Amino acid sequence: MTTENIPSGGETEDGQLFKMVGHSYDKMGERYHRFRNNEKFIGELEQFVGLLPPSGDVLDAGCGVGKPTSEYLAKQGFKVTGVDISGRMIELAKQNVPDVKFHQKNILELDFPNNAFDGIICVYTLWHIPREHHANIIENFHRMLKDDGILVLNTGVYESDGMSRFFGEPMLWSTNDPKKTLGVVKSLGFEILQEGILNLGGERQYWIFAKKK
Repeated sequence: MTTENIPSGGETEDGQLFKMVGHSYDKMGERYHRFRNNEKFIGELEQFVGLLPPSGDVLDAGCGVGKPTSEYLAKQGFKVTGVDISGRMIELAKQNVPDVKFHQKNILELDFPNNAFDGIICVYTLWHIPREHHANIIENFHRMLKDDGILVLNTGVYESDGMSRFFGEPMLWSTNDPKKTLGVVKSLGFEILQEGILNLGGERQYWIFAKKK
């Protein structure tokens, strides 16, 4: 992995990577959102909603500007909490979806109480986090979910680690092999409701829908 343009200093390499991702989204996140196809996974959001209890508590982990996920869930009557590492994205999310509670947080350090949520959705997010941490993140999701709570996440379709320019800013891309991700989810005792590679908006991602048992 190249570390060009990652902030230097006394931080760990992971700390520098997280700071870089946050800074990059601070700079280009609004522009990225304008070009993003926000309708490409509405079907998956509908499926998620169909698995949740009415008016349940839901965490949008990696909420971006609050659209489409937090906004869609709030309109369906859910009590939504959104988190993102980018301060600018959180500012925009609060403007876009004022009825949702948004917090600037590192997804690796979420400290919500045990059994806090009926559902957790983490999409278009994990691949910006070093893949050696993905299992710990998913384990923490399991802790925060209520019994029978629903987890939805997506990742890349093959194992990879690297850096590239994304809308002109440096960005981390880090993904485990889908079989490893699935193995982690199963090892925690989740019931797998659906898993596989989906082609959405011309992009291929690996998706998992699972229930905490």
